[in-house]
This record gives sequence, structure tokens and C-alpha cells, in this order.
Amino acid sequence: MTGPVGDEPLGELEVVHTFTGPMPTGVSMSHTGRIFVNFPKWGDEVPATVVELRDGVEVPFPNQGWNSPSADDDAQAFVSVQSIVVDPADRLWVLDTGSPMFQPTKPGGPKLVRVDLDSDTVAQVITFPADVALPSTYLNDVRFDLRRGEAGIAYITDSSDSGPNGIIVVDLATGQSWRRLHEHPSTKAEPLETFRPVVEGRPFLERPADGDPKPVSMGCDGIAIAADGSRLYYCPLASRRWYSVATDALVDRMVSDDEVAATVRDEGDKGGGSDGLETDDAGRLYLTSYEHDAVLRRRTDGEYETLVHDPRLLWPDTMSVAADGHLYVTANQLHRQATYQRGQDLRRKPYVLFRTRIDAGPVLLR
Repeated sequence: MTGPVGDEPLGELEVVHTFTGPMPTGVSMSHTGRIFVNFPKWGDEVPATVVELRDGVEVPFPNQGWNSPSADDDAQAFVSVQSIVVDPADRLWVLDTGSPMFQPTKPGGPKLVRVDLDSDTVAQVITFPADVALPSTYLNDVRFDLRRGEAGIAYITDSSDSGPNGIIVVDLATGQSWRRLHEHPSTKAEPLETFRPVVEGRPFLERPADGDPKPVSMGCDGIAIAADGSRLYYCPLASRRWYSVATDALVDRMVSDDEVAATVRDEGDKGGGSDGLETDDAGRLYLTSYEHDAVLRRRTDGEYETLVHDPRLLWPDTMSVAADGHLYVTANQLHRQATYQRGQDLRRKPYVLFRTRIDAGPVLLR
């Protein structure tokens, strides 16, 4: 006689590393197999906001000095890093929010920093003017196309939960940057009337220890670039819909904001809220699904499939496709933080870096 049937996992998840300290968000692999991870400063004790995993040890990267800021506007150190991405030329870019505990930013804090992996030294620091990185800005994630301009273009999401959302475009040769889709509806969190997220069977809301719950308000968060570089995909954290925009329009500063907006495409309902997005060199798109402990994949024929579903995928956050044919993904229990649990921290360590085989490689636009 058998008992009641429960939920069944789908796909194969391999544990790469477990974290017993602060919660991670970003992960990225070099073309030679080096693994980098970051930890934003959201209340945990964070000895280093960027590390390399070496033989199972979290080593400050590129060194402890760069992980020891003197202030929140220190342009020569990492303040609070949300994302790290290895670019098509095998260089690590560090996206620093300059916003520990989601505090207002100051010039010098928000920045994009290039670390050359042949020497493990910082080679470029790009800061943002005050009309690009606003006091409310939260630099969330970044993608690259090195074929454009003299040294390439970076695209960054501003996921602010308290101010304007949009896409920030960066010319890597000059360091110049500009905002696109500023406050466009596709970049905004949806209200509870149209999006009521449920995670682990419970409504996902900001729930202070005292006071009324309120909806999660993070805007455009996940970002991914098409395999041919023609379109940039993005999604608000608080939405089940996702969108894309023509990269030609984003990059050309002679194109008006209205003309950029005219190239936005509603990619439809993706079945759940997503944090991270990713693409592979076979033209497929990957979406984390934090409401379903899953990673979904949209095939080139437009059909969706579940790559992996597992109860251990408690808030799949950031994904990264590696040259070894695997998709790597962090699971960090974000929804169990005290912010969403009436002041009680319900996270249970360890947090986990997983990987699953996809038999494809990263998009390398170079």
C-alpha cells in the first residue's frame, strides 16, 4: 500500500557549491572554468562582496582591498555588488550598486568595473553621472555586445523599488552612459490587481514586523541578449510578463525615446515571476521561475519547456551559461528574508550554487 503522491522534481541538478555565510546573487564562469560569485550587502555580514571559488573556498576577488570600501561613494572599491558577468572576451565585469541596504546612491558608488582575468587586476572603472545613476537607482544585471563601437556596449537594468526604472546603456570605450526606456510601462512592477505572486504556497509581499503588507515593487531586473545581439530581453521582478527591445535603437543616441519605445515587444506571459534571464548560443532563452522552484526554457520554435523543477531551487536568482555546456544557477531563499516575513529571517543555510547540463554554450558577441 502506498501513501499520497507528492510533487515530483524534473531534470537533474548538480550541487556545485554550498554557502554558509551571506546569501549570494550573481554567478559567472570564465571561459577556462573559473567560477565567480557575489554577495550584495542586504543585512548579512559580507566579508567580501565578490569572490572566486577556488577548491571550494570563497576567496575575495581580485583581492581584499577591492572588497574594503572606505565609504558608499568609493569609486576604487566595491561597495555592494549585485551582479558579476564574464564578457565574450573572457574578462570579468563587476556591477556595483553602490547601494548597501538599498540606500540612496552617491556618485562614485554605482559603477561597472572590468577585471582582466589574465592578471586578476582591475583594468577599467566606469562610474555614472547623476542623471544616469539616480539616487534611487539599483543597478541589477548586465549583458555585453563587444561588436558595437570601438570597445563594445553594455546594457544594465535599473530595478529600483523606489524610483524610475529603465535600461542603462554604456559605451565601454568612452565610459559614456545614457538611460533608455526610462519609466516605460514594460520596466515597471505590476500592481497586485494584475500580479499577485505566490512563493512556497504563500503570497509574496513585503511584510514589516509592524504595519500593513505592501506589494513588491522591484522593476526591470532580469536581462538577456539574443544570440545574434539584435534584441535585449528584460522583465520586471514583479510581473509574469517579459519584453524585448531592439538593441539598434538602444545604442543609437539619435533615436528618440519614443522611437526606442516603438521597438518594444511584449513577449507574453511566461507562467511565473522571474528574477534572472539568460540565453545560449543555440538561440534558446532561459527564465528562472521563483513561484515554481524552476528554470524554464523558451525554444527557438517559441514553445516553453521546463528545464528543471526542484524543491531545492528556493528562489532561483541568477543564471549563467558556461563553456562547459552547463547552466549554473544560484538559489538564495530571497523570499524568506525578514523583509517579507514580518521581521523574521526564515532562511536556512546553506544557500546553493547548482548546475544542469544544456549542451550549449554562452552567447559570445565579439
